[in-house]
Amino acid sequence: MKRTVFFVSESTGITAETLGQSLLSQFDNVDFERVYMPYINTEARARALTQRMHEAAERDGARPLVFSTMLDAGIAAILKQGDCFHLELFEQFVEPLSAELGVTPSRESGRSHAITKPSMYTKRIEAINFAMANDDGVRPDNFRHADVVLVGVSRSGKTPTCLYLAIHYGLRAANHPLTEDDFEREALPPEIGAVREKVFGLTIEARRLHLIREERRPGSEYASLARCRNDIRLAHEMLGRLGVPVLDTTSQSIEEISAQVLRGLRNSGQH
Repeated sequence: MKRTVFFVSESTGITAETLGQSLLSQFDNVDFERVYMPYINTEARARALTQRMHEAAERDGARPLVFSTMLDAGIAAILKQGDCFHLELFEQFVEPLSAELGVTPSRESGRSHAITKPSMYTKRIEAINFAMANDDGVRPDNFRHADVVLVGVSRSGKTPTCLYLAIHYGLRAANHPLTEDDFEREALPPEIGAVREKVFGLTIEARRLHLIREERRPGSEYASLARCRNDIRLAHEMLGRLGVPVLDTTSQSIEEISAQVLRGLRNSGQH
């Protein structure tokens, strides 16, 4: 089954896409053709879009789905008249919230991604800079300034998780790659030991790690399955001995791993 999906907004369309994609993820057996339509902010553009909806309906033999975040009532009305299954995402929530709060909504577009709290924006920018400057253990002297330190073998997902924590939560995240030197010492660097309560280990299934490393260094000893298995085994043994909580990144998204890190920090009273 094939269905065309339009993500429509009078602004960037980020909210419509995010919410719409979350809903579509529950329907694995449908082949969705996604069309992104930001800045539909005039009636003329809305009418042109309804024509595209009609063409998609004829081509697919089924009306397209439309996920919309449209605050202009006139433009929204035009879209609803199109040959489509229309879901206006804001109206499902804004009006009930307005009634509960007793406050009229602003109906200004783009506010969900606007810089409404400059202090938080500044904190996130500083956190991103910190994560980039303290990637791969290049500045262990800075670990004492980190909100969280991730350790794990090379290519286990440390860097993207650090950046996600910085971008979305404003956390100063640093990471350290476990190397042969660490395994021989059977200990983490002293700078990490000093912030033990902020440290989390990341692990990954050996075959998955092998595929990831192969993309970076094809045919190398570093990417071999045997090396991957040995690195992971040594990391598990050391982190287990030191009592470091370990999170498996094999089949979990960055969002899921980050949520577990946040939960661990809160449980330890660090965040």
